[in-house]
Amino acid sequence: MGRITASRKQLKPDPKFQSILASKFINCLMQDGKKSIAQKVFYDALEVIAERVTDKDAIEVFTEAVENVKPHVEVRSKRVGGAAYQVPMQVNRTRQQSLAFRWLLLAIREKKGRPMHMKLADELISAYKREGAAVTRRENVHRMADANKAFAHFAW
Repeated sequence: MGRITASRKQLKPDPKFQSILASKFINCLMQDGKKSIAQKVFYDALEVIAERVTDKDAIEVFTEAVENVKPHVEVRSKRVGGAAYQVPMQVNRTRQQSLAFRWLLLAIREKKGRPMHMKLADELISAYKREGAAVTRRENVHRMADANKAFAHFAW
């Protein structure tokens, strides 16, 4: 993997909502070190969410959307006696979060032809409702783990 940074210790909450989760997401959304652009995209998306989802705060919708995308189990390759088995394993908290972010960003970067904040708002709202590409990906990961439950005894 890449270098291990102490970003979790240094991470400041985002300026608008004082949320650590939001500031981490903004950092993942950022490309080429352009943080102000990433922040603008994120906050514009939350404004769109605030217009569309009236019963909850936009930041709560974001938090819940991320929760709905987080996987609880995943399959990992394990070699036992010359054969590679897909072994279902628990996912730790930091990895859950980074996978959720990665899948959300993949989902919105695959869609073409609309402003980034619109795509982000759409994906977050659909993740909040437990639908959309990122949630589908999570369901697939869970299904894989379920299908390979027979190899769970290889996990250690």
